[in-house]
Amino acid sequence: ETGQHLMEVKQVADQLNLGFLGLGFDPMWRREDIPVMPKGRYDIMRAYMPKKGKLGLDMMLRTCTIQANLDFDSEADMVMKFRTSLALQPIATALFANSPFTEGRPNGFLSARANVWTDTDPDRTGMLDFVFEDGFGYERYADYALDAPMYFAKRGETYVDLSGQSFRAFMDGKLDALPGDRATAQDWADHLTTLFPEVRLKQYLEMRGADGGPWSRICALPALWAGIFYDAPSLAAAWDLCKDWDIADHERLRRDVTRLGLKAEVGGRSVRDIAVDMVAIAKQGLKNRARFSGGMVDERGYITELEDIADSGVTSADRLLELYNGEWGGDISRVYRDYAY
Repeated sequence: ETGQHLMEVKQVADQLNLGFLGLGFDPMWRREDIPVMPKGRYDIMRAYMPKKGKLGLDMMLRTCTIQANLDFDSEADMVMKFRTSLALQPIATALFANSPFTEGRPNGFLSARANVWTDTDPDRTGMLDFVFEDGFGYERYADYALDAPMYFAKRGETYVDLSGQSFRAFMDGKLDALPGDRATAQDWADHLTTLFPEVRLKQYLEMRGADGGPWSRICALPALWAGIFYDAPSLAAAWDLCKDWDIADHERLRRDVTRLGLKAEVGGRSVRDIAVDMVAIAKQGLKNRARFSGGMVDERGYITELEDIADSGVTSADRLLELYNGEWGGDISRVYRDYAY
């Protein structure tokens, strides 16, 4: 399905002389050069984000990700999967690191996209320490969401600016911008879309740690997490990789992988070694899951590229930097020719 979609897009794009590039951060354009999507909620976000962090507008305008949504079948299952995937999200960030350029030159990061999220808005991003606390469940996440400042409410076709205001007050009908108007279930659903942690809970769990990448890596991300999530022994093995990490480990790892990628360390181990184990666990989970896919015996073929990255310790960002400093002779325009879909 993904391949068919991309083929159809490419056929149209070729006629228009357009290309699509799979990176995590725009390699050339300045923030002010990028056109803004004409959408009411984005106008509100653009005005509010600079008040909360230095890089929020870069998040909106210059980053690109691959995300995957995965199911849980009970509250206990959600908690286990949330904790495991949140702790291991920086490992995925390292595996998929693919954004080493900004405005035509190396930016000092392997995942500039992931770095952007460290200075966007602390009220609605990050590693969510409370997920690892005893008693975590749906109610605790709902409290987190209720306490996150709002962006907007939609009334008819109009987005009403409620940036920084309390959803709890909205539930009580106490917002000056909408006097007497109480929040609806749709308002709550909209509000949940304005939270951007590394893993987001809705009716499913959303993996948010990976850079955008080439065609071959689009299906690798959901395959990686499906292999871990949808096989009980694999989920348990993945949790064993990270269960002893503390909150300081989570925060440090999240920041370290943006620059160091697979060379970062946590809990006395290299991220590369953990990534090798993580991919192997996912591979076994996909084998156990035994779902025929795309002419393959099962879905393990989707993560072959991740195996290569983990085994070699060389990320896509590392390879891009090698090309930039070597074959490309510092000419960033080559990325559009050599890495376009």
